[in-house]
Amino acid sequence: MSLSRCPASATASLLLAIGLLAGCRRGTTDGVALVGATLIDGSGGPALPDAAIVVRAGRIESVGTRAGFQLPPRTAEVELRGRWIIPGLIDAHAHVEPWALPRYLAWGVTSVRDLHGSLDTILRLRDRVNRGALPGPRIYSAGAMIDGLPTTYPDAIGASSAREARKAVDRLVNSGVDLVKVYTRIDPTLLRAVIDEANTFNLRVAGHLGMTSAAVAGAAGISSIEHLSGVPESCVPDASSIMAAHYRGFFPGWTAFERSWAGLDSAALDRVATDLAREHVTMVPTLVLHDTFSRLDDPAMLQDTMLRAVPALQQQRWNVPDMVRRAGWTAAEFAAFRAARPQQDLFLRRFAAAGGTIAAGTDASNQMLIPGYSEHREMALLVHAGFSPRDALAAATRSGALLLGVDSLGIIAPHKAADLVVLTRDPLADIGNTLAIDRVMSRGVLFSADSIRRSW
Repeated sequence: MSLSRCPASATASLLLAIGLLAGCRRGTTDGVALVGATLIDGSGGPALPDAAIVVRAGRIESVGTRAGFQLPPRTAEVELRGRWIIPGLIDAHAHVEPWALPRYLAWGVTSVRDLHGSLDTILRLRDRVNRGALPGPRIYSAGAMIDGLPTTYPDAIGASSAREARKAVDRLVNSGVDLVKVYTRIDPTLLRAVIDEANTFNLRVAGHLGMTSAAVAGAAGISSIEHLSGVPESCVPDASSIMAAHYRGFFPGWTAFERSWAGLDSAALDRVATDLAREHVTMVPTLVLHDTFSRLDDPAMLQDTMLRAVPALQQQRWNVPDMVRRAGWTAAEFAAFRAARPQQDLFLRRFAAAGGTIAAGTDASNQMLIPGYSEHREMALLVHAGFSPRDALAAATRSGALLLGVDSLGIIAPHKAADLVVLTRDPLADIGNTLAIDRVMSRGVLFSADSIRRSW
């Protein structure tokens, strides 16, 4: 989608954000010192009370404590006593659209890993945002995903042979993508070709699996598995019926995949979790997607007050009742989806216990998945699954950065990118406190989240 086709409310938000960012750059100072907050730096170490963080030229210049701190020349001091600072959040599975950009920033998401769009359109949007022509989170994009033929979606790149799969990767490389994504109709032969070709260009491969099990994908060297896809197919003696459903289309595949979870054996889940952790596969579970789809039969979902953050035109495009009708989902399907959730949580606990890495992603801007806000729901669902608030924060910060291969993100330390979030409440006491956002810093520019929200 081009900016000219963006809804009016989204365009207004973008213009307001531009004004805010420009306003923050005015003045004679060229740095800012954030003083007095408790710092949770993303390293996994203890929180640092009464911190002093100096930011200049979009980078963290120094990190220390207020005791003995002297304000450097040309630096404005911002008093943050009684606040908490965390690294900027990273949505590790997104589908970015222009209207979403200010929503991400307002909710503290300063980087996103985009995993499919119309190839030229999404890369143009990425480039405009990353060079500062539009305010928004840093975007790392896979461009268009690679799928088997016929492709599940018309804007995917199709391949029916290993040679065509390699050519698809080459096309993406020539377009300038940051990573590669494969979709459900990619079989093991095609996947191995994609991964081998991507390795030539030092590109990581993400997979929403269908015709390939997670175990096979892990052994082939896939970097990440999205939505927990391929896990049930690895746990059952015969996955042919699930794979056949994936070939029929997204909705049949998703339905068969979700339905299969409740009957999975815990020993099989443990085996697959251990194998994937050993292969150093990162899981991007998008629990918020599973949870949302499991509750679409609840009228309260469509009346959530948070939907006021979504432009009316976008809500019309989502058209959730029509999606449910097209999917053929009835009360039985929704009950099965809800029955899958405890098993999915169990798998993640086993995977983490085996040393596996989990990165927080949301699948926004798909139906009912609000860009930015959904990242906080994902963290809350991770805590509900049995992880600590610190674990959930790591999944939404440092683990996302490691998955991207960008060591300047996800941590607040000297020489790192100055992306951070200022909170009014302690997120380690309650993960819901990540929503208590006072200010956001993106690329070294500090702004009020409420200023953007008021434009909605």
